[in-house]
Amino acid sequence: MAEEIVNRVANSKLVTIDLEDYYPVGKRVLFDIKDWLFQELVIREKEFRDYVKQHDWVQYKDSYVALSCSADAIIPSWAYLLIASKLSAFAKKIIVGNLVDLENSIYQDIISNLDLSNYKDKPIIIKGCSNKPIPDTAYTLLISKLINISKSIMFGEACSTVPLYKKK
Repeated sequence: MAEEIVNRVANSKLVTIDLEDYYPVGKRVLFDIKDWLFQELVIREKEFRDYVKQHDWVQYKDSYVALSCSADAIIPSWAYLLIASKLSAFAKKIIVGNLVDLENSIYQDIISNLDLSNYKDKPIIIKGCSNKPIPDTAYTLLISKLINISKSIMFGEACSTVPLYKKK
């Protein structure tokens, strides 16, 4: 007679954390102010303020926005602040930087607010494969928080993990 197959992973104390479960819904937008500069070099305050005043900010509702300038120009801080003053009524998050910086910032917020008390003294697998763009920084932030409370930390899938940490 054939023996019943037992799923030892399901019956183990291993706890899996999948950062994809925390991926926030919302469009990611790179807002480039290059076209609002005079000759793509200089901000003319009056013209810049007119662009900000006339722009349709509603289109960024529930979006995550990275403000940047792809032109080789020196942008004063007030320019980004002026844009943020309009965007803040609609966007979920606004940063100055690129889309990678934006995703890192989003996950920094998520991980800093995670309640990890359920993971105390448990063996943890940080799931590695995802269909969503989870930044590497998110994994390093997570392990930095888990290392103080977990029994062990592995990375990957339950069938094939890479050991990263084990409490002595």
